[in-house]
Amino acid sequence: MLSSCFLVFLSVSPVIGYVCEKTAQICETSLDIEHYLTMSSHDSLAVYPKEGKLYKYDVTNTSNADPVPKENIITGDGWEMRRLLVVANQSLPGPDIIVYEGQTVIIHVKNHLHSDTVTIHWHGLHQSGTPFMDGVPFVSQCPIESGQTFTYKFKAYPPGTFWYHSHVGSQRVDGLLGAFVVRKNEPDPLPEHILQIQDWNHDWDGNMGYQLMVYGIIENKTKYIPSQSLDGSFYSLFKAQSGLINGRGRFYFDLERGIHNEAPLEVFNVKQNTSYRFRVINVGALFPFRVSVDNHMLSVIESDGYPVRPTLAESFVINPGERFDFVINANQSVGNYWIRGKTLEVTPRNTIAEAILRYEGAPDVEPTTARKVCTEQDKCVVINCPFTYFPKNEFTECIRFDHLRSSASNDPAPTVVDGKFKEYFLNFAFPGVTSFPSSVNGIALEFPTVSGVSQPQQVTNACKNFHCDEQKQCKCTNALSLDHGDTVQMVFLNMGVGRGWAHPVHMHGHSFYVLKMGYAEYNETTGKFLAQNPDIDCRGGVPLEKSFCNTATWANQTWLNGNVPDLELQNPPRKDTLIVPSGGYAVIRIRADNPGLWIMHCHIELHAADGMAMLLNESFDNLPKTPKHFPTCGDFKIEEEEDAYVDSEADIEETISMQRFYVIVGVMAAVIFLQLLVIIGMHFSSKRSSSSKADITGKTNPSFNNY
Repeated sequence: MLSSCFLVFLSVSPVIGYVCEKTAQICETSLDIEHYLTMSSHDSLAVYPKEGKLYKYDVTNTSNADPVPKENIITGDGWEMRRLLVVANQSLPGPDIIVYEGQTVIIHVKNHLHSDTVTIHWHGLHQSGTPFMDGVPFVSQCPIESGQTFTYKFKAYPPGTFWYHSHVGSQRVDGLLGAFVVRKNEPDPLPEHILQIQDWNHDWDGNMGYQLMVYGIIENKTKYIPSQSLDGSFYSLFKAQSGLINGRGRFYFDLERGIHNEAPLEVFNVKQNTSYRFRVINVGALFPFRVSVDNHMLSVIESDGYPVRPTLAESFVINPGERFDFVINANQSVGNYWIRGKTLEVTPRNTIAEAILRYEGAPDVEPTTARKVCTEQDKCVVINCPFTYFPKNEFTECIRFDHLRSSASNDPAPTVVDGKFKEYFLNFAFPGVTSFPSSVNGIALEFPTVSGVSQPQQVTNACKNFHCDEQKQCKCTNALSLDHGDTVQMVFLNMGVGRGWAHPVHMHGHSFYVLKMGYAEYNETTGKFLAQNPDIDCRGGVPLEKSFCNTATWANQTWLNGNVPDLELQNPPRKDTLIVPSGGYAVIRIRADNPGLWIMHCHIELHAADGMAMLLNESFDNLPKTPKHFPTCGDFKIEEEEDAYVDSEADIEETISMQRFYVIVGVMAAVIFLQLLVIIGMHFSSKRSSSSKADITGKTNPSFNNY
């Protein structure tokens, strides 16, 4: 009999996670999705921060009052005006889910929201054999309605640091997220900590933030200007007042003078002369963070679940959706040290996140340590820079992600095979003349109104019905069909008139091989952007600065068919979320061997919501059978009476239901006829569920043949 581990998530402390037994074969858990308020609890109603502690709202003398346990409070940045969240199990972040490689995971998701649907995506897990469990509404499933429960079941693979989050609207920004770790079955692993970092707005929810991005932020009759990056690029219009680490941060009234609201911070406890693994996840909406620990070097060992050769650095940059694992040696004097997350915004506007590294035996006080001073003799090394240079006077060197190497000895990139190799150029950008929507190759994704993977023939908003061209914008179901077994090379672009800040592009269903990245041209002294990368021909019949870059190719045509110079094919690192640098490109490869309908999108929440996404219709000939009783959804339209009955399989099934009704009320003569129709209906249903070639190759499905 299979051993199992049933873990029920109760309404308990938000810092407590759940670990499945290592010997269990089945791990069964539950997540309750509901609204919750920051800076409040059922017992205390409302609280406020003081000297790193929390006190009930009506306490006037904190020296004579007992603080409220912070473990039971979602603090955010400690802003006293409460904000409405969407969370799992009354915590931010949601409870850690920790399982072991190869275990079967069963998670019951219950939607307690009054007004919203929900789904949960398991970010980074390949869902091989279970494409219906990927958690994307109208792609892999119908959204979970209020009051409903949806059970996810899948294998824990690959091992590594992952996370879960809502894929409905902007619920991720509202707090519906948490860590999902798949541990290896290995002896004596390092002790570990999970660190989830994010930007934070304590005034607006995700929906409000999206509307303000589109229509502008006006404060005190003044237009709010987006933040600017070190390289001169502008971020999207998102106002972050603070940063959080594991749901805790503080609001700075005056950052330069260090005046803040004294909100409590997350503390990571370590023992001296012990090494620790930190699993870092950027669960935020927009900003990349540069993460460092005062007086400690970081050895980066893994990204997005795949190992890289250990690389020593002062810090690394992590974008929304990315994960980096590093090892730290607690070899300093017993004390408290700042863990810092700082965005790449230029002054005077910076968003910072802070936590405390506390050695065993250190006092319960805040650190007084300082960040490393980078000098010409002792430069700082930063991993995963989205640009080539920091300003020269900052004495900081960049290591681009494509300069890292996989530490796996037997995981080369898929090879080019005649007749089984495809190459696609995909521009993640904001092309336009008078309006600049988020798009891929000028196409903003319009989601189907059905579950695309299980109801493919009912997808109606196909791009083939729209005239999408080199210098045009479109909005439709943008899908790329991939044949089973092909080596697929994709060139992610961020170029042309619509180039923007570096986009972290996330692919569902795969961890791709990063073969090469081409950056823009930068000033070596100031680090500022100069020109877009010349390797790409954006075409369109206009200069590069005006091209939508919807039909790009290599400027040197000899680079086609996999002949790009300087590709790393033997030990390429693997990712599922990768930055596409502003004015540049990234070359990645996959083998099309995971049948399903997968979404690929920018993981900046505002961009994805605006349409910077597309679908991969992969190996549909080999799609697994749809689970029994899998929910269906779709539009409903009133039809004229004379057109209400159509000779179709769906109407045959409706007829079966009516005949069953008559049988129930006593029309026994119809029993035999009913049984025959049930057999016929099951036969047709089985054909649909088995996804026959006529249904799934894209030949009869209009949404899967526009490339």
